[in-house]
Amino acid sequence: MPDSAAKTNRVGLEKKDYSGSKSTLCIGCGHDQITRHIIAAAFESGIDPYNVVKTSGIGCSSKTPAYFIDKGFSINSVHGRMPSVATGANAVNKHLVTIGVSGDGDTASIGMGQFCHVVRRNVNMVYIIENNGVYGLTKGQFSATSEEGSLKKGGEVNPFDHMDMCTLALDMGCSFVARSFSGDAKQMVNLIRAGLSHDGLAVIDCISPCVTFNNLPGSTKGFQWLREHNVSLHEVGFVAPYEAEEVDQKPGEEVSVGMPDGSHIRLHALSEKDYDPTSFHAARQMLERDRSDPDHVYTGLIYYKQDSHTHDQVLQLGDKPLSLLNEKELRPRQADFEALIDTFH
Repeated sequence: MPDSAAKTNRVGLEKKDYSGSKSTLCIGCGHDQITRHIIAAAFESGIDPYNVVKTSGIGCSSKTPAYFIDKGFSINSVHGRMPSVATGANAVNKHLVTIGVSGDGDTASIGMGQFCHVVRRNVNMVYIIENNGVYGLTKGQFSATSEEGSLKKGGEVNPFDHMDMCTLALDMGCSFVARSFSGDAKQMVNLIRAGLSHDGLAVIDCISPCVTFNNLPGSTKGFQWLREHNVSLHEVGFVAPYEAEEVDQKPGEEVSVGMPDGSHIRLHALSEKDYDPTSFHAARQMLERDRSDPDHVYTGLIYYKQDSHTHDQVLQLGDKPLSLLNEKELRPRQADFEALIDTFH
């Protein structure tokens, strides 16, 4: 396992090499915690910061890419359109590490169609939903992910049922589905590291309390409520192929999930001794139980599919990025062009 206190990582970079500009979000915002987790995960995984694409839409969450890996490429798209930009970046250069950050409003409302199609295409990227249940940038209206009965600033009660992005991702065929809480650093860092190593779309729905508009004792996405009601499915560990395995004597069953690059996720059972994240049916039943149980929220790796075809594999993209092809390589040969024209006769 990596030494988080080490000054340099396996590629000789310091943690500060993965930082960005100073945050302008509210002090104590859960989004800033997620930023720190992304920085830690990128540092511990030793990714090349110059090889990272960061994409976002509109909202408080969409400011986040400015706060990590300032050496990477950053694209702030229009509201709800982050997945299209990420898909394009991934298509022209599949070797880039793509990290998309979106809010619950950006994803579950105007960007819902975009979200469904990035899942359907299995674009190789980490998709982090910074889920606070409100539109923080436009003064705290309830979003589509806010649970019925939740309270917000001013005492308003949400009368509508919520949309569960993990359930939607699972039903759409997503090959990596997880839920976490911005206050759980260990779980979040390991889930992000696993998502970075995953070959395909990794959706991490991270509950991220809004300290300004949605942090009352009755706010189901507030810090106090989550600390009292969060139930971890397992303790998540991550071991990359270049890291030494450590022996862990914690009690309970352990599941090891292998990944395409040789790394693996280690899951120590906590609340669900027989929970298998590679089982679609187990994941679906757990999410149904989570939805019907208003007193708990389950976090951890919900589902992982080991064999899936990514967007670039389906398109049969070559190893050389499309963005680096020259005119000669892009222009069809005269004979091939004439043969194509003949097909229309």
